[in-house]
Amino acid sequence: MTVAELIERLGGELVCGDAKTMLTGVDDTRRANETDLVFGESEAAAGEAVRCGAGAAVVSLGSVPGAECRMTVIAAKQPRLWFARAAKLLALNLPVTGVDASSEVSADAVLGEGVTVGPCAVIGANAVIGKFTRVEAGVVIGEGVIVGEHCLIYPRAVVYAGSAIGNRVVVHAGVVLGADGFGYVRDRETGAYTQFPQQGRLVIEDDVEIGANSTIDRGALAETRIRRGVKIDNLVHIGHNCDIGEDVVIAALTGISGSSSVGNGAVIAGQVGIGDHAHVGPGVILGGQAGILSGKSETRTGTVLWGTPAKPVKEYLRELASVAQLAKRKKD
Repeated sequence: MTVAELIERLGGELVCGDAKTMLTGVDDTRRANETDLVFGESEAAAGEAVRCGAGAAVVSLGSVPGAECRMTVIAAKQPRLWFARAAKLLALNLPVTGVDASSEVSADAVLGEGVTVGPCAVIGANAVIGKFTRVEAGVVIGEGVIVGEHCLIYPRAVVYAGSAIGNRVVVHAGVVLGADGFGYVRDRETGAYTQFPQQGRLVIEDDVEIGANSTIDRGALAETRIRRGVKIDNLVHIGHNCDIGEDVVIAALTGISGSSSVGNGAVIAGQVGIGDHAHVGPGVILGGQAGILSGKSETRTGTVLWGTPAKPVKEYLRELASVAQLAKRKKD
């Protein structure tokens, strides 16, 4: 695409150079060539970007180079975001290769235009796969599953029967969607456990990305829902009946127990543990290894919480300092 085409799609302002500059990809300033786009957010990074051998650079409005600039430069409010969106537009589309002969697609399944099904994939009865979705090697799509348009499901992912996936969803390798939740009823007389019915569904909304080997359980009697724009890292588990709000980010090794909810825009760092029937409010930030106890609610929007039980980070650090002082006094 030309710089002019990118500006038309993404906004921004051409501040020097040629709008007809042709770009084919993005790269780091140390490796970029004459058809690559680079970016610089700070003044120093912008200076480095406009001096490298790239075809064009996107910089912040406050870091526009002077008259000595000799390359094509775009100014944008959020250059890193502009760069990331441009990367998606410049990315080469994977070829449509149709249905591999070694795959098993039910006669009742409905495949949209341009769907690719890789080797040894299985698509069950009454499943619906939307236009230009890719189902890679070894994927299993259960009976009645609905997958939207322009999705990418990487090898060996498993989607259980009755699950629904929206448009432009990315499911990485080894993900399991819609398995039974961990719900059991204990016989108080014998101590034996009987599984509580796990017959609900899982709904994944548009523009969600789910990292490798993560698992999301279906609802018990109702549904588990992952709302629009959620980004989930590798090795995350989300239990049955959970409701994860829009644009939530969840880092690796986090576990969210059943019937819990997370509000829009919350940020959950690595190794966080959330108990059952808990609630994390919109915009709350949980630091690494934070813990929310079962049944508790944290709704202080924009607050950074740390520790177990989670508390505001300043309070948590004061407590750590106090413990360290006590330990020192005891040692002395």
